[in-house]
Amino acid sequence: MKKLIASMLLLVVFVIPFGCEDMDDNAVPSTLEINDFVWKGMNLYYLWQADVPNLADDRFATQSELNTYLETFDNPTSLFNALRVPAPTDRFSVIYSDYSVLEGVLSGNTMNNGMDYALKYTDTSETSAFGWVRYIIPNSDAATKDIQRGDVFYAVDGEQITGENFRTLFARTTYTLSLADYSETAGVVTITPNGRTVTLTKTNLAENPILLNTVITQGTHTIGYLMYNGFYSSYDSQLNTVFGNFASQNVTDLVLDLRYNSGGSIATAVKLASMITGQFSGQLFAKQQWNAKAQAYFLSNNPSSLENRFVSGLNGLQLTKVYVLTTNATASASELVINCLKPYIEVIQIGDKTTGKNVGSITLYDSPTYSKSNVNPNHKYAMQPIVLKIVDKNGNGDYTTGIAPTTPFPEDIENLGILGDVNEPYLNDAINQIIGGGRSMPHTPDRIKRDFIDSKSIQPLGNEMYVEYPN
Repeated sequence: MKKLIASMLLLVVFVIPFGCEDMDDNAVPSTLEINDFVWKGMNLYYLWQADVPNLADDRFATQSELNTYLETFDNPTSLFNALRVPAPTDRFSVIYSDYSVLEGVLSGNTMNNGMDYALKYTDTSETSAFGWVRYIIPNSDAATKDIQRGDVFYAVDGEQITGENFRTLFARTTYTLSLADYSETAGVVTITPNGRTVTLTKTNLAENPILLNTVITQGTHTIGYLMYNGFYSSYDSQLNTVFGNFASQNVTDLVLDLRYNSGGSIATAVKLASMITGQFSGQLFAKQQWNAKAQAYFLSNNPSSLENRFVSGLNGLQLTKVYVLTTNATASASELVINCLKPYIEVIQIGDKTTGKNVGSITLYDSPTYSKSNVNPNHKYAMQPIVLKIVDKNGNGDYTTGIAPTTPFPEDIENLGILGDVNEPYLNDAINQIIGGGRSMPHTPDRIKRDFIDSKSIQPLGNEMYVEYPN
């Protein structure tokens, strides 16, 4: 019988029986070994297992019956998708035919040209679309080209961007953007081609999520500003160094810019929350809720494994208030930090409503323990199914429609500003609230059309929150 590995920070090996005790005693044909891995992994782990009749523990009495079912699927991906509950409940579970690609995405290492962008529709018909550059990743191909934050483009390789073709257009390794000038009057958007073009090429790029960090002095306030674009654990030590620098400069306030952060490692999210504070070491930060089978096991055998607690030994700022900048691209682990800090400190959220992803996943490999240890050498399939919901210490975590900001303030393409500059609208609003005792300039959140997708969420794991296996 295969074993299930689970928990947020420490994976616990345990056995959960299938519907029939002798299922693993029957042979699985080599042609079905990947499909067998998919079904059994989803049966054990999938958060909504109880809602999928074909994943029920008693659905198949024998391995032979299961094999007959598995034979009806042409490939593992079609089986995986058949075992998922429909969107919008499950918008995030994915399967990869090559786990090395999956691992790269989860660590921020992807084929990337360095242009982080978002797409908007030009009008209410939602047919033609245009893109705008959010930021440029350092040391990338885009960083060497004449393109920058705020640039607008309407075509790829001469083809107008639409809601139907954008995935195909931006999947190309090399493409040429046709740039345009943007204007908006009374809610009507005008995109005017300006004759400029930029050709970009993707390379294997590791994005450091710490895009900007600086200390700003305003009157009696020493304000730390951090633009953090992904929860990638390989950069945890650098993140701790940033907070050490903030602490050494006696930062009194923190502006945490998560507007383009689509998520990542849960463990890193807990560490970030611990660095923002520091006075709550060991206290309960978040709780996880698995499917009934896994939850029952944890509660009986290791209930503490369902908990995430503030981490000690990090550079903490001891803050009682934090200012967080968000957009509708702020997702998963970013939302975890916002939601689970609220019972402890005041969270002032400036910007737009977040994505609304309160569930997390784990990587399942085809091995006796579903970890990468002793992985099946015959293929490289791996799954990243949703396996848990995460809530704050009081059990609050129902934000599937997004977390609403304290100060509604969508970004305006005509007034984006320079990231990290004190006059950039989002940062400037936070600074004004800090030095002005909470007062904010009035904004017009309903005038500006929201992005319908961005360069991170186009990827299958773009809005992910996941559990990592320990080293």
